[in-house]
Amino acid sequence: MSAPLPTILDRILADVQEEVSEARRLRSEDDLRGMIADAPPVRSLPAVLEKNFGLIAEIKACSPSVGAMRLENVAEAPDAYEESSVVRALSVLTNSRHFGGNMERLQEIRARVSKPVLRKDFMISEYQIREARAFGADAILLMASVLDAPRLKGFHELALELGMETLFEVHDEEEVDALPKSARIIGINSRRFKAPVESGGFVAKGESSEKDFSIRLDTFLLVDRLPENTIRIAESGLDAGNIAAVSERFQAALVGTSLLRDPAGVRAGLAAFEEALSA
Repeated sequence: MSAPLPTILDRILADVQEEVSEARRLRSEDDLRGMIADAPPVRSLPAVLEKNFGLIAEIKACSPSVGAMRLENVAEAPDAYEESSVVRALSVLTNSRHFGGNMERLQEIRARVSKPVLRKDFMISEYQIREARAFGADAILLMASVLDAPRLKGFHELALELGMETLFEVHDEEEVDALPKSARIIGINSRRFKAPVESGGFVAKGESSEKDFSIRLDTFLLVDRLPENTIRIAESGLDAGNIAAVSERFQAALVGTSLLRDPAGVRAGLAAFEEALSA
């Protein structure tokens, strides 16, 4: 029997492990504890998401599914998100190799805005959680496709201990069942990270695609399986043309690519979202 084809998730996680090892060489756990003591107070992510439907707006330089964002949009995004009435919080990618981010960029953006900032990365160690708080993050992402149930619970408890909240990410019913009972914010991601690299769902490094072939919007039907009284987030594949379809069942949507690749700019993209949500 032939070995299963590697997935894009397998490739990313191998690279993340290298990035974590390099971060440890540059900055010890004791260094992080000292930085945490001096970090700015946490801003509550649940508090802003419990209001009317809004966006968690993302900042990244590129992605494996479509390639590079527009550089001018990436530069414009922090101020545009801060000014927007529809943006509740910011999501900042810190993975370097696949999304073009880093912790210093998160720290800089956090200092420029008044809204909560989520560290969005492939969290595989407690070190990354402490690192998130040390650089000012208000919340972290934990993916049920990456972590087993004990680590989801343990990582969440550490985040809470540090004052942060967790956005749990799921793709199917099995992942929903793996979440800890204390999960308060749950996102359904319509992207197929476990698709084989050769399946055509992701672009090669340096290339670009106008369409994201990794998206399966019917994944959002999983919303019926989420526990009651949780804050529900729709993630990936959303733009001004389809945002209204999720606004009744979810409390927020995490969006990035449609804004960061908009030829008219981020502010024009946000205006289109506002118009769609007010119709």
